[in-house]
Amino acid sequence: MFKLDQAFVATSHAVGDLPLCHVRLQDDARYPWLVLIPRRYGLREIEDLPTEDRVRLLEEAVTAGAAVRTVGEALGLDVGKLNLGALGNVTAQLHMHVVGRRQGDPAWPGPVWGHSAAIPFVQDKLDRALRAARTALDL
Repeated sequence: MFKLDQAFVATSHAVGDLPLCHVRLQDDARYPWLVLIPRRYGLREIEDLPTEDRVRLLEEAVTAGAAVRTVGEALGLDVGKLNLGALGNVTAQLHMHVVGRRQGDPAWPGPVWGHSAAIPFVQDKLDRALRAARTALDL
């Protein structure tokens, strides 16, 4: 049975569920950023997924990328590049980050991970970002 690691609850907001993944908005107002977490028990690596779920994860990442661009528009942040990452060094539960990047963002051109502390959303921007993500993902 799927159980969400509590680290995600502390650092992100629920958007909804796609066929494979639970989707969360990372609580960092500097970046349009979704996290995909496959709703399968005990997964740590992409190789732990059956082939059909690996394909589904990539398709959901593409869908999430379009949603990240929509979130960026809603927040007035131009997404010029999408970054995908399945690091798991801090939170071992299998998950994939889909991050909207732009020249001049705080970490550009380096990775966002470990760059600096997150800046949490203020409520109105959080509401706008969640609404945009849900609309783009048809949730």
